[in-house]
Amino acid sequence: MKAIIQRVTKASVTVGEEQISSIGRGLCVLLGISVEDTQKDVDYMVRKILNLRVFEDENGRAWSRSVMDRELEVLCVSQFTLQCILKANKPDFHSAMPAELAQPFYNSMLEQMREAYKPELIKDGQFGAKMEVLIQNDGPVTIHLESPTRPTDPKQLSKQEKQQQRKEKTRSKGPSESSREKAALRSKADPSASSGAEGDVSSEREP
Repeated sequence: MKAIIQRVTKASVTVGEEQISSIGRGLCVLLGISVEDTQKDVDYMVRKILNLRVFEDENGRAWSRSVMDRELEVLCVSQFTLQCILKANKPDFHSAMPAELAQPFYNSMLEQMREAYKPELIKDGQFGAKMEVLIQNDGPVTIHLESPTRPTDPKQLSKQEKQQQRKEKTRSKGPSESSREKAALRSKADPSASSGAEGDVSSEREP
C-alpha cells in the first residue's frame, strides 16, 4: 500500500458540481491499494498516518505533534494510480487491487481509522468517481509512505526466490556430502592423490 500524505491548511473533494467533502487544517491522504495488500498493511498505514508527527506543538516546536495530538482533520482519497508501473512511457496499473475488491478494503480501512481516532474528523472522497481534489499544502510538507510488503516486480520476486532456493540447497547439504564433493573434485584434478583425499574425508568423520 502506498500513500501520499500532505499537511494542509484546507482540502476538499468535488464530484461534478458538488463539493462532497472538505477539511480545514490537517492531513490529506492519497491512498493506493495494491493487489498484495492485507490487514497487516492496513494496520501499519492507519498507525503511521494518525501518529505521523508533522505538526508543531503549543510552543511552536516543529515536527512534534501528530494529527491526533492536535485533534485535526484527515481527508482520505482513494487513488489507484499510485500503484502505477511505467512500461516505456505508458502507465500500467496491474499492481492496483481491482475496484470490486479495493472498495470494501478501502472502506474497512476508513472504519479502522475512525475507530482509532474521532470518527467525525475522518473525511472521505467518493470511491471510483472522477474527482477534483483541491489541496492547499501547508509548508509544503509531503510524505511518501509505503507499507513493508513484498515487491510486486516479477523480476525482483524471481531474484528473491532464486536466492532462497540457493540458501535452502546449501542448508540441506550435510558436511559429509560437501566433503565428498570436494574430494571428488580433487581426484579429478590429481588422480594420484585420490587415496589421500579419501583418507582426509574419512579422518574428518572421526571424532
